Amino acid sequence: MTKPPSEKTKNPQHLFGDPEDLLIDRAERAQRQWQKEIPEIRDQLTPMVVLGRLNEASQVMSNDFLTPAYAKIGLKIGEFDVLATLVRSGPPYKLTPTELYRTTMMSSGGMTARLDKLEKAGLVERCPHPEDRRALTVCVTDKGLDLIKGMMPDYVKAQATAVDGLTTDEQDQLSGLLEKLIRSANEKKPG
Repeated sequence: MTKPPSEKTKNPQHLFGDPEDLLIDRAERAQRQWQKEIPEIRDQLTPMVVLGRLNEASQVMSNDFLTPAYAKIGLKIGEFDVLATLVRSGPPYKLTPTELYRTTMMSSGGMTARLDKLEKAGLVERCPHPEDRRALTVCVTDKGLDLIKGMMPDYVKAQATAVDGLTTDEQDQLSGLLEKLIRSANEKKPG
């Protein structure tokens, strides 16, 4: 005898269990799966959910909102980060490569590759260091300065759109909690 179409049937072989579970976010789905698979850790999974949601939020914000904003002006995230760092440093819009890679948290090798690409595009140039003849500084060209300053209003709008599901108070609260989490995690780094 077949069941009437109105009656729900569960497929225990479905990868994620009940298809209604697909309506929950990935972190909660993973939590529920681990709770079933290893019940003895069921009460220890909140950090996994928090980190899973942070990771997913970061990916969504970057892929769906920020990357398209960079792409509109022909940049990738790292290239934008270098130019934006130089511009927000204020006049004379120049920093040493070491200052840049420390501020942008990328390796010196990654910085060199980005600077080469930006220099080839005419957005930055390597200038003599004013106090050390052996060193160079990275200077934003007028073209690079105009590009970043011109795109910032749209970039800020993209960021606002990405977080407009939260009220201003909620954004402030989340920002404060993330700052606290980052500070705490940095203090506990091994080595």
